[in-house]
Amino acid sequence: MFREMRRKGQQISQEECSEILLRAKTGILGLHGDDGYPYTVPVNFVYTPGKDGQPGTIGFHCAKTGHKIDAIRRNEKVSFTVVDREEIMPRERTTKYCSVIVFGRARFLETEEELRRAANAVGAKYSAGFEDLYMEETEDTIRRKTLCCVEITIDHMTGKIGKELLKERKLARQAADRRP
Repeated sequence: MFREMRRKGQQISQEECSEILLRAKTGILGLHGDDGYPYTVPVNFVYTPGKDGQPGTIGFHCAKTGHKIDAIRRNEKVSFTVVDREEIMPRERTTKYCSVIVFGRARFLETEEELRRAANAVGAKYSAGFEDLYMEETEDTIRRKTLCCVEITIDHMTGKIGKELLKERKLARQAADRRP
């Protein structure tokens, strides 16, 4: 169903993909937009690893109306991309990078418990140390029925490392192996 990576030597493990998603701050959500155009939008998100080797979920909150909401309602299938490292190497005409691409299905969270869990997870990631503020805001938006949270169930996840960064890692491992 999903294509295999063409450059398998640059594919990173599922564990490294999970690590990248856990530390990343912004991802690009890809949707089926209006009039057949793809629609991509940056979002702050929370990744929850799956159990027993399963990929897990990605969650975010947003406005209750707009292009993103309309697109998800039309088609639940989405993609999500994160670039972990990006270092331009002008002389070599390349980039050191590591990235993750996720394919999954988005759904709107409905129950107060789901909304509370999702919004507070985002708050914990982006507003650590201000728990009282984001938890109060979560309760207020639930009470006013203005909170919208989306959860992406990951169907497929793959990651790739650029050739230059891969070379750098190999050299670092070789140097470490030579140490007494």
